[in-house]
Amino acid sequence: MVSMPATNTYAVRDKSVIVTGAGSGIGRAIARAFLEQGARVVVTGRREEPLRETVEGHEENALVVPSDVSDPGSVRGLVAQTLEGFGQLDVVVSNAAAYASGDFADLSDEEWAAMRDTNIDGFVHLARATLPELERSGGNLVAITSVSALAGDWGQAGYNASKHAISGFVTSLALDYGAKGVRINAVAPAFTITPLTEGMAQDEDALAPFVNRVALGRPGQPEDIAPAVLFLASDDAGYITGTTLRVDGGTSASTGQPHAE
Repeated sequence: MVSMPATNTYAVRDKSVIVTGAGSGIGRAIARAFLEQGARVVVTGRREEPLRETVEGHEENALVVPSDVSDPGSVRGLVAQTLEGFGQLDVVVSNAAAYASGDFADLSDEEWAAMRDTNIDGFVHLARATLPELERSGGNLVAITSVSALAGDWGQAGYNASKHAISGFVTSLALDYGAKGVRINAVAPAFTITPLTEGMAQDEDALAPFVNRVALGRPGQPEDIAPAVLFLASDDAGYITGTTLRVDGGTSASTGQPHAE
């Protein structure tokens, strides 16, 4: 099990946490980070085996609950098992996502439905099922969006639209639930090395245009994202809500002009 390289201790010990899309990539790093900080974590995704790999070494503080965020009944079952296992819910990390790119005219109904069902409807199902519990616990929700939620990208109209929708939910729900004691924030990574992108990362020519936009000169790793989520989910961020924290190596600091060597 790869260690989470957090250099600080975050105020999440004994909190009960749900992390969706926890079987790989960013979701796995987030779930492991919470476990290593002493939280009790429910990992969820569509396949059980990767989820069990995520919690290896921390099984006593983890629940593995396969579910599909695009199915509202499955999400309600996830929340019920969380409450049965841990008694309450303090933090929800909405990370599960689907992606498709290419010419918009060629975007198939199936590709759009997959992104809408997971990225938008999945967030809606999760938020509706968990916000009442977060209200009871004074908890918070952190959505993993993307720098693609902040502007446009070539060849990603459908994906960007789905991520822009989450930004709208985050800001508006933060207003609606702030007085109820619930904080709602987002984290926006840029290009990050995950199982979905590792093939591109091994191709220097394909990777170069992405790195060219990154002030820190390297693509992100899932372990770069996890500490930001820990912070926003912790009591240390108790006066932060309705914000999107960009964890992008400086990608969005650029005006878009190419890097002059």
